[in-house]
Amino acid sequence: MMLTLETVSVVFGDLQVLWDIAFEVHEGEIVALIGANAAGKTTILKTIAGLVRPTRGRVMFEGKDLSHLLSHDIVSGGICLIPEGRRLFPEMTVRENLELGAYGRSVWRERATTLEQVYKIFPVLREREKQLARTLSGGEQQMVAIGRGLMSRPRLCMLDEPSLGLSPLNVRELFRVVRELRSSGTTVLLVEQNVLQTLTVADRAYVLENGRIVLEGSGHELLGNSHVKAAYLGA
Repeated sequence: MMLTLETVSVVFGDLQVLWDIAFEVHEGEIVALIGANAAGKTTILKTIAGLVRPTRGRVMFEGKDLSHLLSHDIVSGGICLIPEGRRLFPEMTVRENLELGAYGRSVWRERATTLEQVYKIFPVLREREKQLARTLSGGEQQMVAIGRGLMSRPRLCMLDEPSLGLSPLNVRELFRVVRELRSSGTTVLLVEQNVLQTLTVADRAYVLENGRIVLEGSGHELLGNSHVKAAYLGA
């Protein structure tokens, strides 16, 4: 077991956004969280990353409680979050943006090796490494965002809506990269609105509605689920 959420609830003021969330991610899996906007998917990722504190429950990673750790300690411990909207530094070069992902002392020493690994996954970034991030296409910017996360050498990579705003060609490339990450030994937790593609690549998935998990199963099982078909696949 790599990651476990134990009855995690999150309350913002008078608004409860997560209700007793419990799920697990095994090493080497692609696990997906699907659901409508405002279902609580991003809040779950932020809670795991230490950007939001659980009101109740615990987040356990490789047997360690993350619930009260600072975000940079969680990154150093082996988790990265690729945020929705990419969040690059537009006036910095591609290489500078990538190297920011290796700010931790242990991974900074290995940054040259890690950078080569990122360039193997995204060859176009080697060609663009001296360009300012703002001059890249949306697909290339998403590559930089993922590459920046990989520079921290994570064991668990969390991606939040990575296909948002991408062309169909770039979406196909994105899901190829997700599969490649898993093949290279990185566990993936994926939040994504493209439900068909997501369930096709996911080993397992959880469906969130109004801050609660309402369904779970393998990607194949959920593709055949009548509720998922009606609510998310237009069938």
